[in-house]
Amino acid sequence: MTELKIPKRLTTALVNSLTAGVVPRIGLEHIAVGRKPEVEAILRDMDNIAEGGAAMKLITGRYGSGKSFLLQTIRNYALDRDFVTTDADLSPERRLVGTKGQGLATYRELMTHLSTRTRPDGGALEAVLQKWISTIQQEAMKECDLRAGDPALTQEVEQRIFAVTAEMQNLVHGFDFARVLSAYWNGYKLGEDEKKQAALRWLRGEFPNKTEARKELDVGVIIDDDNWYDYIKLWSEFVAKIGYMGLLLFIDEGVNLYKISNSVSRTSNYEKLLTMFNDTMQGKAEHLGIFLGGTPQFVEDERRGLFSYEALRSRLVEGRFAGHGYRNYTGPILKLEMLSHEEILILLQKLLHIHGLHFGYTPSLTDEDLIHFMETAVGRMGADELLTPREVVRDFMDLLHTLHQNPDASFSQLMGERMAAPATADKELDEVDDFLAEFEL
Repeated sequence: MTELKIPKRLTTALVNSLTAGVVPRIGLEHIAVGRKPEVEAILRDMDNIAEGGAAMKLITGRYGSGKSFLLQTIRNYALDRDFVTTDADLSPERRLVGTKGQGLATYRELMTHLSTRTRPDGGALEAVLQKWISTIQQEAMKECDLRAGDPALTQEVEQRIFAVTAEMQNLVHGFDFARVLSAYWNGYKLGEDEKKQAALRWLRGEFPNKTEARKELDVGVIIDDDNWYDYIKLWSEFVAKIGYMGLLLFIDEGVNLYKISNSVSRTSNYEKLLTMFNDTMQGKAEHLGIFLGGTPQFVEDERRGLFSYEALRSRLVEGRFAGHGYRNYTGPILKLEMLSHEEILILLQKLLHIHGLHFGYTPSLTDEDLIHFMETAVGRMGADELLTPREVVRDFMDLLHTLHQNPDASFSQLMGERMAAPATADKELDEVDDFLAEFEL
C-alpha cells in the first residue's frame, strides 16, 4: 500500500473521532472506501444545484452502516466545490415542526453550523455577509475606478447591495429578509456594531418576539417554527446571488421523527418533509440541496415511518424495475449496503497506517492478521450482514491502542482473549440461570 503522509492535525482528528465511534469532520478522504456509486450520484445532484436546480436525497442504512460518514464526506466535497453547507442532527428537541419551537431549534442549529470553504467548522454566517460586502466593494473600485474612502464608493456599493436585496423582495418573506440585510449593511457602513449584531440575531432566528424585532430593526416579522424553512430557501438563493454554488443541508438522525409517539405531531413533521421534497422536485426551490439520513425502518415502516404517509410513500417507493439485485442511484432514496469484506480489509489497512503514523511507529500487523481480525468479528456477530463499519472500526482502534500501549501484548494473545470472553460470559449466564432455577425464580 502506498505510504501517504498525513498532517498531524488530521491524524489526531481521525484517531480521536474513530476511537470514540463518531465520524470525523476532517480527513475523511484518507479512510474512505467503497460508496463510489453513491458519491457520484450526489455529485451529479450538486452539478444540477450549481446550475440553479434543487435536489433532495434520503440516505438510508442500519445503525453503523456509514450514513453519517457518507453525509460528512459529501459535505467536504461540497465545501471544496464552493457550496455553503450546514448540518444538524434531529433529536427530541430538534424536529422539522413542533409545538415547543423544535423546528426553530433546527433552524438555529443549521445557522450555527453554516460553513464555507474558508470557514469549514461552522460559524460562517457573518463571514458570508462580510465577504459579500467586501466583494462588492472590490468590484466597484475596479469597475468604477474608485478608491477606498471615496464617498462615491459608498454610494456605488449601496446601489449594488440594494440591487441584490431588491431581487430578494419578490420571494416569500423576501422583503423582510432584504430589510435585515440592508440593516446589516448600514451597521457595517456606519460602524454601528449593535445594528450589525441585531441583524445577525434576527438572521439566526434568535429574536423572541415581533415587538423586539420591530424596535431594533423596524422589521415586523421574525423567523419562527412555522416559517423557518422559507428562510432556508431564501438563504439558498442569496448565497447563489453573491457567488457561491448554492446551499446544501445535511440532516442526520431522521429516525427521531419516526420515534415521535404523538401521531398528529409525527404527521406534521412528515408533511413538512413532503413540502421540502415537492419544492426540490418541482422547481420551487433554487440552488438548494437537502440530504437526510435515516434507518430503513424510519422510511419503510408502514405503521409510523415515512411510508405510513401515503403522499410520501408514493413518491419514495421504488419503481417496478429497481431492486432484485439492481440499483437505481438517481432515485430519491440511496440505500447503503454493508461494505464488502474486501472493502473492510482496505479500511483496516488505512487505519493501521494512520495509527502508526500518528504515534510514530512502524505497524507490524500483516494482512493475514487483519483478515483474522475480520473473521473473528464476523464470528462474534453471528452473521456477515451484522458486521457494520462502526463496530469493526471501534474494535480495531481498541486493539491498536492496546497493542501500542502494552508492548508485551501480542496480537494472537489479545485475539485469543477476545474470543474467550463471550464463552466466559455464556458460562456466567448459565450459572445465574441455574441459581434462579434452584429457587424457582
